[in-house]
Amino acid sequence: MNDDAMRARQSRPSVARVYDYILGGRDNYGVDKSLADYFIEFLPGSEQVAITARAATLRAVRSMCAKGIRQFIDLGCGLPTSENVHEVVRREYPEAPVVYVDNDPFVLAHGRALLSIDDRVAVIGGDVRDVGEVANHEDVRRLINFDEPVGLLFGIVLALFEDEEEPGAVVRGWADRVPAGSQIYISHFRSGHNRETTSTERKMLDAFGRGRWRDDAEIQALFGDLELLEPGLLPCAQWWPQSGSEAGSQGRDLSNWEELVVAGLGRKTA
Repeated sequence: MNDDAMRARQSRPSVARVYDYILGGRDNYGVDKSLADYFIEFLPGSEQVAITARAATLRAVRSMCAKGIRQFIDLGCGLPTSENVHEVVRREYPEAPVVYVDNDPFVLAHGRALLSIDDRVAVIGGDVRDVGEVANHEDVRRLINFDEPVGLLFGIVLALFEDEEEPGAVVRGWADRVPAGSQIYISHFRSGHNRETTSTERKMLDAFGRGRWRDDAEIQALFGDLELLEPGLLPCAQWWPQSGSEAGSQGRDLSNWEELVVAGLGRKTA
């Protein structure tokens, strides 16, 4: 990345770097810290959006592993965190391939430095909307067998797409690429109905310059013909597709912030 491109990257906050800061990482700039600190200081509790979203993604990975899925593509992966998808997967399947995909050069540079730990993990540059280009990338073709079930992760990334970019068609394109038995996880910012969450939505969209938060019906529609697995679409803090010790925040009232990001897991049946 040349100097001009680097300065441009540092002048505007990045979703990945803001998340990194909130989750305790160090791969961020002052502009990212300023935005994250705004949420933490002036909208206390709003940092739970990032924290609960990440935790739900990792629970989804564990659930997929429990169902026998042994290969994963993390679409719009963001920056490495204190626990990554391949680390969760490797506890169950030590040789399982994992491909991380992002289009942010900053994410790619750091991801390749930290995550390319062996030849069964790859970090590639690509636009998740271009299914053919990503699926035909040499590392994807080397690692992923599209004749066997695949776990696909869309963690928050679809909320950054405008309606005209057809996020539902993106999910459908990937669903068409994988065989029956594959599972697709989606988390998404949900439109709020109170002052605090409306303020957060406006602040984030102004800062990042793109995206749209959607209501439950719009988010559920992203799953298209996939079978939406139990318990359906729920706030990330409560979402967990099976009972167990990591069953999220069942049994207590959620804060407005925890209601702001939801998740669901779909399965391709045919």
